[in-house]
Amino acid sequence: MLDVICIGRSSVDLYGDQVNGKLEDMSSFSKYVGGSPTNISIGCSRLGLKSALITRVGNEHMGRFVIEQLRREGVNVSNIKTDKDRLTALVLLGIKSQDQFPLIFFRENCADMALCEDDIEEDFIKISKSVLVTGTHFSTKTVSDASFKAMKIAKKFNKEVILDIDYRPNLWEMGKHNEGESRFKENLSVTNHIQNILSYCTLIVGTEEEWNIAGGQNDTLESMKVCRKISKAIFVCKRGSLGCTVFKDDISNWSNGITVPVREIEIFNVLGAGDGFMAGFLKGWLKGEELRKCSELANACGALAVSRHGCAPSYPSVEELNYFISFGSNEYSLRKDKKLEQIHWSTNRRVKYSQLFAFAFDHRKQFLNWAKKSNKTENDIDIFKTLALEVAVSLKKDFPNIGILVDDELGRSALQKASDYGMWIGRPIEVSGKYPLELTNEQNLTAYLSKWPINHCVKVLAPMRMDDNLELKIQNENKILSLYNACRNTNHEFLLEIITGYSKKNTDPEQIVELIKRFYELGIFPDWWKIEPVKDKNFWKMTCEFVNSNDPYTNGVVILGKDTDQEHMIDVFNATQKEKLIKGFAIGRTIFSEAAKKWLNDEISNDYAKDIMSNKLKKLIKIWENSRN
Repeated sequence: MLDVICIGRSSVDLYGDQVNGKLEDMSSFSKYVGGSPTNISIGCSRLGLKSALITRVGNEHMGRFVIEQLRREGVNVSNIKTDKDRLTALVLLGIKSQDQFPLIFFRENCADMALCEDDIEEDFIKISKSVLVTGTHFSTKTVSDASFKAMKIAKKFNKEVILDIDYRPNLWEMGKHNEGESRFKENLSVTNHIQNILSYCTLIVGTEEEWNIAGGQNDTLESMKVCRKISKAIFVCKRGSLGCTVFKDDISNWSNGITVPVREIEIFNVLGAGDGFMAGFLKGWLKGEELRKCSELANACGALAVSRHGCAPSYPSVEELNYFISFGSNEYSLRKDKKLEQIHWSTNRRVKYSQLFAFAFDHRKQFLNWAKKSNKTENDIDIFKTLALEVAVSLKKDFPNIGILVDDELGRSALQKASDYGMWIGRPIEVSGKYPLELTNEQNLTAYLSKWPINHCVKVLAPMRMDDNLELKIQNENKILSLYNACRNTNHEFLLEIITGYSKKNTDPEQIVELIKRFYELGIFPDWWKIEPVKDKNFWKMTCEFVNSNDPYTNGVVILGKDTDQEHMIDVFNATQKEKLIKGFAIGRTIFSEAAKKWLNDEISNDYAKDIMSNKLKKLIKIWENSRN
């Protein structure tokens, strides 16, 4: 049983990264999923509701992006149609000031406006508690017929029907292309059309301007009185800084409604905030909460949305919403609340992993040494790393949680091809073989990482100990803190690998725990920890308890190999078997070193090299699975 099916607009939003300027002066853009019902479906899913979307997207890269992102967000996409003849809608948006948000709609003959009655399936509507329609999808006969069909089916089976008035004059073919920012324009035809919808609805939500177009009056209360004569639905009026007012019955005056105020915060970006508000309200309403509680949830979601860049990406998870309602924030600009932002980031990750088996062949110094002895070139190394990728790809069908760690220096071909396979990709940023730690392009990390694909996890190997001399310790800490901040600035996941056994020093479990503590003290919250293969159960218990207490939403811990034999890894895997936070491994030389040396010496063929690596990787996974069983 679904909680809500959203119907209508779906687009790709290109948000200007530069703030406080004209759209003409914005030089780079962040890509997000957009469109009111699409945003709402994501907002609902993040809050734990089972949501679905009915729309159309183009048979091209942007259409695939919309579907892939919705899947990642947990939205049911089974009834999204791919339109072979039309492009996915596109919107360019910017943040000029707290009052000006320029935008341009590219929606001429777009895919979602071709949604038709045949796209609405009765059996699908029947499995949902509610159907949500939006104003835009009544603006032409084709989409209006589709939306009406969905509402009629919902009424037939006693489902809730929700209307987000969602009035944009530009989308009703009023106004010119440069008037996309306009929120209101009187139009009797639109008013009459909306009033034909109202009697079907059990919940109607709109801003004061949207209620004015629905009621055809210049006064919001008078407009709502007109609508009350048509509909017995619950009316929700979004009133900006005044919060919201909910009317269950009588609308004689504002005091007849339930008014829930909002705290004063910085208004950074109003675009999409109403969709976040709707998701919050539905979180309560569809679960039977009192209307005041529904409004509190909605206001909180709206507040978090207006404080951030983008629409859907700014919406909270249920964990974040609960935290915000319970503890609030001391920050006027909510996006500056580090605790809140960490919860937002870590509970809304692109992908969450129950296990991860990473084949690590990002090594560079070792490969260069082997190649030199065999009179081989960097191009030969690149070819071998492509073979390693092929091994991972060939095993992915049987082991879906396989990933890779690969560099862009000696493994560029493999790195480029890996994006086609939907696997976890880790990519190193440390300069190979350098001690003390050096980072690639460390003087401008944010600019450097902004060129990386968003699905590349930034991996850094930190050869550190707490007993390093103070100057070196501070130097390394500052570099890793700068890298962590750059990852957050560019929305890349961050894997921190701790190596205490370096420069003739042995692995020291106590040092590892102390380093983890120190990184959390610095405000560094890695998405992944990569830790040396220690056999001690107590070490892993202590480590996992400490990580969980500092960051309960971390992706987890993976174990590195350090070129140890499989017998050693059996002991390590068994030592970690009770720790759910240990998600798998990221192992390299244990798998590839034998094959690499023989292949570079022309002793074995490509296929034989792949067989060696495949068998060793499969055996490690089986060892892992046996330890868990």
